[in-house]
Amino acid sequence: MTLRSGFVCIIGCPNAGKSTLLNALVGQKIAIISPKPQTTRNRILGILNVPRKKGSSSAQIVLIDTPGVHKPDSSLGRKMMAEVREAQEGCDLALVLVDAAKPRDPNTNFLFQLIQRSETPALLVLNKIDLLRQEKRKLLPLIEEYRKQYAFKEIIPISARRREGLDLLLQKLIQNLPAGPRYFPEDQITDQPVRFMVAEIIREQVLLQTREEVPYATTVAIEQFEEGPKLARISATIYCEREGHKRILVGRQGQMLKAIGTRARQEIEKMLGVKLYLELFVKVHPNWRESRQFVEELDWRRQLERMAEGQAAPDDNDLTDG
Repeated sequence: MTLRSGFVCIIGCPNAGKSTLLNALVGQKIAIISPKPQTTRNRILGILNVPRKKGSSSAQIVLIDTPGVHKPDSSLGRKMMAEVREAQEGCDLALVLVDAAKPRDPNTNFLFQLIQRSETPALLVLNKIDLLRQEKRKLLPLIEEYRKQYAFKEIIPISARRREGLDLLLQKLIQNLPAGPRYFPEDQITDQPVRFMVAEIIREQVLLQTREEVPYATTVAIEQFEEGPKLARISATIYCEREGHKRILVGRQGQMLKAIGTRARQEIEKMLGVKLYLELFVKVHPNWRESRQFVEELDWRRQLERMAEGQAAPDDNDLTDG
């Protein structure tokens, strides 16, 4: 029996729906989602095992979600674009995601430059077609416009949120992957460590609860993680750049921080399957996005390397202005 397998990079401009598509294809939430652009900051890997059906091969598709393509203006932005380029390396196929319901994103030309440089075979996915409503006649001109810009192997309209067109997309993915080995066990759906997923769930709630009040300049670091058979204890710090942001995150009499903690705790308990004691702190680290050292320390892959090498976690004074 032939197994088709390979690595598929999901690439697109901010807010195109890349993480929503990853979650929809894998069938579980492994990437956080918010209305704010550039919510995804790291490569996020999702593993999809497709059983053999009549007339088709079985497959293991390793999907790699990436940060939104943009021209970076900070250490964090440069790190995010490095994540995109690293995800492109060695991929068998690229899924280029475009928001079909919005005017052309200013970063689109930059996106197409990245695709052309990589020379990876690519499928163009026109997402959010459910938002076109009565304007679906605009799809054909849009398809023709993009067809002239790059030799896409397929152009597929979908709605990741409503799961429309995903069966066709999956079929085309399998058809365009080579025969190959199974890279991961069949019961594995991601390579992310639990600590990273916990930090991301907390950051998602920061984004959702504060909406536009607190800008993009927040991040989360896990300080303590103890997981028992019936109870987990987690301590985390939310970093922001200004005292004004800290006041918003804490809220009057701590109400905002309590709301963030409550929603995050509920999501984390679902993931861990045990009760959780969650403790949150808020600290100000002015201009942390410009600190290359701080941004690098947030990378969970680097954190795993440090743990494997037996190095102590960085002292808090290394992460704050001390």
